[in-house]
Amino acid sequence: MIWKLRQVEEAAVYRANGVWLDRTLADDARDWAERDSLRDIFIGGDRPITCADVLSDAENLSAALQELGIQQGDCISLMVPNWPEAGVVNLAAALMGFVINPIVPIYRDAETRFILRDCRSRAMIIPTSFRGFDYAAMLQRIAADLPELRHIITMRGTSEGTIAYEDLLESGKRRPTSCPNVDPDGLKMVMYTSGTTGAPKAVLHSHNTLARAVHASAAHWAIGSDDVVLMPSPVTHVSGYSNGLERPFQSGTQTVLMESWNADQAVTLIDRYNCSMTVAATPFLQELVDAAERNESRLPSFRVFACGGAAVPPELIEKANRSFAHACAFRVYGSSEAPFVTLGATPTDPPEMARDTDGRVVDYQVRLIGEDGKDTAEGEIIVKGPALFLGYGDPEQTAESFTDDGYFTTGDIGRFDENGGLVITGRKKDLIIRGGENISPKEIEDALHRHPEIIEAAVVSAPHPRLGEGVFAFLILREGCSASVDELGTFLTGQGLARQKCPERIAVVDDFPRTASGKVRKDQLRALIS
Repeated sequence: MIWKLRQVEEAAVYRANGVWLDRTLADDARDWAERDSLRDIFIGGDRPITCADVLSDAENLSAALQELGIQQGDCISLMVPNWPEAGVVNLAAALMGFVINPIVPIYRDAETRFILRDCRSRAMIIPTSFRGFDYAAMLQRIAADLPELRHIITMRGTSEGTIAYEDLLESGKRRPTSCPNVDPDGLKMVMYTSGTTGAPKAVLHSHNTLARAVHASAAHWAIGSDDVVLMPSPVTHVSGYSNGLERPFQSGTQTVLMESWNADQAVTLIDRYNCSMTVAATPFLQELVDAAERNESRLPSFRVFACGGAAVPPELIEKANRSFAHACAFRVYGSSEAPFVTLGATPTDPPEMARDTDGRVVDYQVRLIGEDGKDTAEGEIIVKGPALFLGYGDPEQTAESFTDDGYFTTGDIGRFDENGGLVITGRKKDLIIRGGENISPKEIEDALHRHPEIIEAAVVSAPHPRLGEGVFAFLILREGCSASVDELGTFLTGQGLARQKCPERIAVVDDFPRTASGKVRKDQLRALIS
């Protein structure tokens, strides 16, 4: 059920104000192809890939998927690194009205099985292997639990029982493309984000909501066809997806995709291709500053580094804006559910706004409420606007996350400073944000409780010098037992969890601080971490 936020009367206001353009990515791609089919979309690889290349491959792929029985409204999942082929798959979905389901490649059996089953994916597109991990073997292990998954498609390699992506492109050339009418208000994407209850939540976006986030940020940052986007964030994460795959067709930019992050290589790419912007998490900015100094470059083409997804130290923003030729670094605030609630500070704002706040709210209505639901000077941030998601796949999760008047309750605590900048002061949600990725403590705890020597586990965030936050596990063990970080890591990966979810630090305790009702006081556990 789509949340009442998207009632007809509210949508009519967005259209009347020109906020929703009622276009799909396919409409934008066709327009660009007519104006400038040889315009390069993806650069920085072995060869530039033009608008015509992407559109032609997308048409061929969509025809081939249609022949396989994939129909408008069916979900197709995409779990690949930052490869240009991801842009082809995304455009093919827009052409045919398939629902795209991006999945970050760090996920393993447990997370992948849950997501594919929950969204009822009909096709899964994966690399055969990447960074030493065999994705095809993983899909073979979990396929029996996925009765609705009909096709496994492999990129850059073949594997028994799968279909090669390149073969689909070739077969699509021989088939006529019959593209249906696609409703811009229809479901475009389902992206999963970890929740406090352990099970990932299915975030639903329409063509209109996702496009609005891109258009609003382009207007605020003055992004246009002269800009080149460096994209190290995963294109299966909302930041990389919107800015790396969608923005070229909606803002006219070019994208330099980074398959794997390397700060020294990033400096080279920025200077070689005159990259002007990126949206990425704290570790990327930290290491880019150090690499620029090491390579004696001030990155003169760079003018926008929107930094978010994890805690951003004020000193880092200050250092970046001293090191780079332009004061381009600023903090932003948002989520998969509510992309770009703030869009940072502008060059005319006081320098401390970029350093000490997440910048000005743009395009959203924002309120701060207390436990009683009334407005307060500092409280939970609740938001409403044209880029806000439609709701969760689970109607109960949706109902729990919205107020009666249609505001999304973010779970973050904040206040406004004297200049109107939003300052995040705490988090009501019990998530760990590790390098921009949300990690659910409950999911890790559930897996740890299956360990024969652990009586009880409580997982919290801990400061991490590079990633902002890391995973810290407090453990109550059975008598005579011991535990180590390495042993727990082996156990958890054996349970199918991603390596990134394994605790980097542990502490064995006799008991946890608890409330009168017996609930673990995680705030007190976090206070014990030095």
